[in-house]
Amino acid sequence: MDEYTLHKLEFDTVRQQVADLTRSVMGKERARALIPLQNVEDLREQINRTSEMVDLLEARMEPPLGGLKDVRLSVKRATLGVQLEIDQIRDVRDVAELTGRAYEYWLRLTADSPRIERLLSDIVDQRPLVHQVDQVIDERGNVQSNATPELADIRRQLAEYEARIQKEMARLLRSSDIRSALRYPQPTMSGDHHVLAVAVNHRHKVTGVVHRTSSSGETVYIEPSKVSEISAEMSLLKSAELREIRRVLRRLTDLISNKGKDLLRSLDILTELDFVAAKARFARSLDMSAPDISTDGTLRLNEARHPLLELVFREINAQLPSTEEPKSVVPISVNLGTGFDILVITGPNTGGKTVVLKTVGLLTVMALSGLHIPAKRGSVVPMLDAVLADIGDEQSLQQSLSTFSAHMTRIGEILRRGNNRTLVLLDELGAGTDPAEGAALGQAILDELRELGCRALVTTHLSDLKTYALRHQRAENAAVEFDVETLRPTYRLFIGQFGESCALRVAKRLRVPRKLIASAYHHLRRRRGRGSGEIRQLQQMREETEKARQEAIEAQRRAGEAEVDFKRREQQLHQEADVHREIERFRTTIQPGDTVRVLRFDKNGTVKRVDRRRSIAAVSVGAVEWELPFDDLFPVPKV
Repeated sequence: MDEYTLHKLEFDTVRQQVADLTRSVMGKERARALIPLQNVEDLREQINRTSEMVDLLEARMEPPLGGLKDVRLSVKRATLGVQLEIDQIRDVRDVAELTGRAYEYWLRLTADSPRIERLLSDIVDQRPLVHQVDQVIDERGNVQSNATPELADIRRQLAEYEARIQKEMARLLRSSDIRSALRYPQPTMSGDHHVLAVAVNHRHKVTGVVHRTSSSGETVYIEPSKVSEISAEMSLLKSAELREIRRVLRRLTDLISNKGKDLLRSLDILTELDFVAAKARFARSLDMSAPDISTDGTLRLNEARHPLLELVFREINAQLPSTEEPKSVVPISVNLGTGFDILVITGPNTGGKTVVLKTVGLLTVMALSGLHIPAKRGSVVPMLDAVLADIGDEQSLQQSLSTFSAHMTRIGEILRRGNNRTLVLLDELGAGTDPAEGAALGQAILDELRELGCRALVTTHLSDLKTYALRHQRAENAAVEFDVETLRPTYRLFIGQFGESCALRVAKRLRVPRKLIASAYHHLRRRRGRGSGEIRQLQQMREETEKARQEAIEAQRRAGEAEVDFKRREQQLHQEADVHREIERFRTTIQPGDTVRVLRFDKNGTVKRVDRRRSIAAVSVGAVEWELPFDDLFPVPKV
């Protein structure tokens, strides 16, 4: 996909919005790397997978993703034989615990989520690994003494040595001579050594090793000789303890290494699950719907909204006083490939033409990337090789190109790459040069787009280009509305019409002298010539044709939805009939000892006796036995 176009359409911002809704570093990486897909089956799979997750979230079945950490490097190091440290092992342990919760989530999924179920089907429950780690490492990240008999024995000996040190310190402190030499009445620690804070002028009263001196030089910290001897023996044991801990960590590392392949596969699955859940949250946040993907070049957006404008308006509305009416995005409806492939959009400056281009372009890229789009159900996006745009003012200072030259360079690149699987977006075609030459060049560009078979949306305010669609099949006009009374655009799009620049009407509204306005109208009539009446008649015919086309498209859409609803209801009735037959079969085979579900109590019970003549069974529910009709008995639901 064209990176320039993605930048112009602000697709990076959309990717970041999805990334912000993920739960893991890996999920964020996946979202930020989102690009349009090139295989239609893969694309439909991604869109449908997102739809299933939307339904799961609405059913409050949030996927378990807490504890999803990036342990890929740790697992790979373990498989290479590199010993892991305690914090790395605990991170892997947390991910292993998550695989168990994800496995349980997978078991809870129903036939309504086949794609999510298929995604999670390769998850391996690694909770046995969690149990093995927890037996060795506690919640604070310490290796427990019962990890091995050798470690337990070493720590028992260390505890004994520690007790001997405390006993020796207590003996020394009972001496009044020693107490009189101390700066502080209690022992303290200097590193791993037990020391006494002794006044420097009483240094001779305590025999031992000086470990440090206070900054003032008035106090020395002395480890008594007997304590020093015991500490020396302890240091040997601590080295043995460290070696035993390393052996424990090596054993855990080997366990992780043995599970490495399954752990890495589960990480990939959980990352994808995190990404899908983020896409679904994004879709719900802006009331999006799943687009259909066409292979015949049809593009149809029903009441489409620009998602980034929607987010901007939400921020603005959050700060508005309650007395002010909140702002909202004006939806647009656009179609291509149904009677025409090129849409020429006209209207005044600041009238919303560029917003139309960006909305269509961004929603197309979103759909091709497997995202839902902020448009009504029934919207269709074609499978494309590329979306190519030339939007906004561009001037290359490095190449000393003017704005017009920069646009022409870009358009030349677009025409070289364009084909019948390309959507082209051109903003203000023919602008930046002499109007007559700009219009001629614009018509040539439109001709070339038609020859290439491109789908294209083009904005312009040149009169000669406004009539292009009236003279060519497979091209159509559209207009953005402008309210002359308020001097504001309404941002509504009308296909089949062409817009006026409204310059003279705006000037009149702004109280420009009437004589000047009348003179301007005179010059305008002379410029347009006598053919304007025929053009208006032809335009009216095109408007009526487009209206009929839109009505036909809407009728087709409603018919399609009705057919889908009918098939869904038909399938539901078949399923209900199958369930009913299964229940009836179950009731004809009830035997004493069977476990049944008692509907009136919403509990399970055990069948004691069966009276088929009366269609009654004696069922024990808890401590009470009930005589119940077969109609109250159902199979026990499968977990």
